[in-house]
Amino acid sequence: MQILLVEDDAMLAQAVGDGVRQQGWELDWVANAGAAKTMLVDHGYNAVLLDLHLPGSSGLSVLTALRERYDTTPVLIITARDQLSERVRGLDAGADDYVVKPFQFDELYARLRAVLRRSQGRVAPLLSCGELQLDPSRREVTFRGQPAALSLHEYRTLFALMERKGRPVTRSQLEDAVYGGNGHIESNTIAVYIHQLRRKFGEELVITVPGLGYRLGEACA
Repeated sequence: MQILLVEDDAMLAQAVGDGVRQQGWELDWVANAGAAKTMLVDHGYNAVLLDLHLPGSSGLSVLTALRERYDTTPVLIITARDQLSERVRGLDAGADDYVVKPFQFDELYARLRAVLRRSQGRVAPLLSCGELQLDPSRREVTFRGQPAALSLHEYRTLFALMERKGRPVTRSQLEDAVYGGNGHIESNTIAVYIHQLRRKFGEELVITVPGLGYRLGEACA
């Protein structure tokens, strides 16, 4: 299990990290929202421990960016005892649970195990396109019955296209799905991922729609 901790208190982060590793999990730590968004774009985590009070930008912006690109990674909010309204906003924005500071570490790890179990038990509909299948629950792709190896960004590009099967998807929509609006994106980046998907699954998989963007081919109709 790989966990991302987003927390600006270095002492608390060290204590949480030590305990998480004792559970047998791996942990990355960042101290601000910008770094968290970058890490979540570049890595696939099993869960996120997210403090809402971060320097520069609220942790809520991290959660919003995650959910806007259809990323269902479990998020456990770390919040102050007197911030009920923040807990409500976090849950409404797609958080899976919260733990209140100051907390007992045993409670934190128990809640983290619970959200991990729930995420593993979620049933999401399989997305299909001819001989291609995508399982959102497991983040797995199979082609002609065999597992297909995709990078994280290729997976997110394919997922965005399959979510909108039959409809054109603009480059801007794909960028948001892949990167969550985080940072500067080179103009040909999405085209590269489309090229990689065509190379792996056939040129007919993705059709270019002039002036609009891309859509899945006729095999997915």
